[in-house]
Amino acid sequence: MQVSLLQCQSSRDVQANLAFIESQLERLPRVPGEPQLVVLPECCLLFGGHESEQLAWSGEDEPLKQALATLAARFGVFLVAGTIPARSGDGRVYSRCYVFDDAGTVLGHYEKIHLFDVDVADGTKTYRESDTFCPGENLVVVDTPFGKLGLAICYDVRFPDMFRALRLAGAEIIALPAAFTRVTGEAHWEILLKARAIESQCFVLGAAQWGAHNTGSRETWGQSMLIDPWGRTLAELAEGTGWVQARLDRDELARVRAAMPVASHNRFAAPELLPAKAGK
Repeated sequence: MQVSLLQCQSSRDVQANLAFIESQLERLPRVPGEPQLVVLPECCLLFGGHESEQLAWSGEDEPLKQALATLAARFGVFLVAGTIPARSGDGRVYSRCYVFDDAGTVLGHYEKIHLFDVDVADGTKTYRESDTFCPGENLVVVDTPFGKLGLAICYDVRFPDMFRALRLAGAEIIALPAAFTRVTGEAHWEILLKARAIESQCFVLGAAQWGAHNTGSRETWGQSMLIDPWGRTLAELAEGTGWVQARLDRDELARVRAAMPVASHNRFAAPELLPAKAGK
């Protein structure tokens, strides 16, 4: 099965971002008649902007959702549609990832659980996603023709327990739309993707933003990558925009899990094997 990640350099200009994705889908290399899984990065249609901009695009008519559903149907692809803002009800928005089938029907959606409230030694310095975004609460695994697809977003990759939970929920593939900063991406992006793939014994699909955004106010790392369950890099795009493609071998996933059955070996799955509480 073929999987394609689109590396973007998105901005606050929704129409320009949409036009770029559409232009790339028009020349997507594919085998006629074969199902195609496409993964877009985090903030694919709206990168940055003030809270008011996020709220304006997250209204009840959900224009960004409809635009992405239309693209999935028009090009006949199963689409992990990056992230778009969705109303949370508390004055903020969720960072929501929709999965569409090749007719544009929603198969499921996930809302980013872990929010990026950190200090980074770059031009922005302080990131506080929780000022604008509300954390999600539910893990999501979606049934697709490609296998059971778990969903995570960007900063989630730093939380291995989440990926273990996705594996226990049946995930075979985990899609990770992301917009890692240049500083954190250079230090940790590849290492984290490979660690999560090895630990969960899943294919990990890291679709990333790259370059300078919004006149240079933000800079992201790029390096979109497809990693197999043994931690091998199947394909990557270090810099620039465009497609990263590979064919995923589900037989290889079965071989890795059978040869090293870590899910059944994990003794910490049993509460009685957890460290004892200290006495008084």
